[in-house]
Amino acid sequence: MMRQFNKCKVALVIASAMTLAACSDGKDGNDGAPGEPGPGPTPPSSETSLETSVNVLTHTLEEGVIKFELEITNEEDVLVTGLQKASVEFSELTDNGIARSRDGLFGGNANEATEGASLTETDLGRYEFVAPIENINAASEGIIRLSVGGSEKVASSNYIVVDKTDGIHTTSTQACYECHIDYAEFGSKHPHYTAINTDGEADFLGGCMSCHGNIIRDEGGYTRNTIQKIGHINHMNFEKGFEGSNCYSCHVEPVTATYSDATCSDCHQAAGMSEYVDMNSFAAGTDFRRLHTKFPEQVKVNEVHYSVMSEVVETEDGLSSCSTYSLYNTEGEEAVMLNAAEMVVDGDISLTITFQRLLHNIIDNASGTTTFTDNEDGSREYCIDALAVDGESFSALARTVFQTNEDDKVIMATLSENGRRLGVTQESCSTCHNVAGEYHRTAGFADGGASCLSCHYAGKDRRSAYSGPGFGPMIHSMHWGNGGEGNSADKLAAKGCVACHDGVIDLYEVPAQYMPSKSMNNNVSGVYTSQITANCAGCHTGNSARQHMQDNGGDINKPEDELGGDEWFLAPTSESCAVCHAEGKTFGIEKYHTF
Repeated sequence: MMRQFNKCKVALVIASAMTLAACSDGKDGNDGAPGEPGPGPTPPSSETSLETSVNVLTHTLEEGVIKFELEITNEEDVLVTGLQKASVEFSELTDNGIARSRDGLFGGNANEATEGASLTETDLGRYEFVAPIENINAASEGIIRLSVGGSEKVASSNYIVVDKTDGIHTTSTQACYECHIDYAEFGSKHPHYTAINTDGEADFLGGCMSCHGNIIRDEGGYTRNTIQKIGHINHMNFEKGFEGSNCYSCHVEPVTATYSDATCSDCHQAAGMSEYVDMNSFAAGTDFRRLHTKFPEQVKVNEVHYSVMSEVVETEDGLSSCSTYSLYNTEGEEAVMLNAAEMVVDGDISLTITFQRLLHNIIDNASGTTTFTDNEDGSREYCIDALAVDGESFSALARTVFQTNEDDKVIMATLSENGRRLGVTQESCSTCHNVAGEYHRTAGFADGGASCLSCHYAGKDRRSAYSGPGFGPMIHSMHWGNGGEGNSADKLAAKGCVACHDGVIDLYEVPAQYMPSKSMNNNVSGVYTSQITANCAGCHTGNSARQHMQDNGGDINKPEDELGGDEWFLAPTSESCAVCHAEGKTFGIEKYHTF
């Protein structure tokens, strides 16, 4: 029955409350010493949670037991009462690394139902969890992973790495997340085990190593695959431009110690190398990354060199357009310009310069003879005997190929200061494609794959493995579309655009023009696709998605004669994608893609 108040009684209640509040000295109902405050108001609480957050107040290790003091809140930041479930895993640091076994040999685990365990609510939303673990004591080291909830009323919390020994990782969560963006949401193998630390930050490796330690199950560990085997063996078979023994991709800091010779033998066996690896033969402090001598030279080249192409400008005589190339070394206190001409003669580098024209926003190769002049300061001026006309401008692309030895090359690509728009980072490709050397006709993976733009630009009608036209659509398709079905990118988050892009793509900046698209037309030329549609269709390959693009002004493989023939690049598109999908809009791309 609903409780009834009449207006007079309500007014009396309010007046009484106001009077008490005005006259209170803060000691009402307090039997303690004069001046001590009375108890405050009872905070709000709830018996349910859809999302459970845990504040670990304290944890202590004692002989055979670990104790926690916890505070639990729900998705509205309200204290949660009636918690019934909690569990903890302790993965022990042994002489052979981190391990938790199934038979109690190393580490251990416990929950509220374990004999001798208790989960007690000591105050509103506060709990003491006492977990008996035989192998633990005050001096124990390793990884302590906690979770609570999972009942009908209280949802499971994240796994929380409460504590772990310093220096147990030779890589980092950040290194993993360069490719495996937000594994908790996009992971391919039990992502719900992804852990956070007590500050709420992802601790991907700490969570994984709670089960996948350094010791296999047959030798007392928990799982058959150790963390090093997962990291090494599972990352050996990218299709293009990846070398599993390039340790620098994941191990950004020197690796000077390892717990087991299996760290080496796992890879060597998988690579068909049967030689025994004697771990004792390496000097203490050796950086194991450098034992794979092919790659430190590549890393060194990229770390201490950079090149610059100046803006392309018309010469005073009005006959040519020129840009100046400069190569720098940064090993000293200040960057030093190197002598490009001498390095070319000595065979240390080779240079390829491509001039391109921005033809009413469409990139195309510039026609003309290219010449160069060596300057006294070591730079080179490259010129093309052509001029930009109204509605056009020129840009330049320099490819510097370092010949580190007979077999290996390192490519550095540089766009001129007035170069084309490139919405990726310098490391976008080389994070996964860690062989930055020559690939496919002197292009390379470094510098965001900029060297590919010499051929794969919006005005060139290339087959591109029947995947997508130009650069952007081709990259999308070759990783997550029809051009790359069954490749390594299938293990990664297709929505994780931040792996390549350095910011949200501004759809209003994409030219409202067409690009030749025989790559989407079974290699039959004479057709054109609007640019936003071409990029989106690279990943969104389904018929319904493409129909949606066309319903909203996008065109796929439109015949040339409908676009004005040879002047197809002047024909405007009718794409209205940005109206709904530009950043900040109701269906903005940032709401469905992680940038």
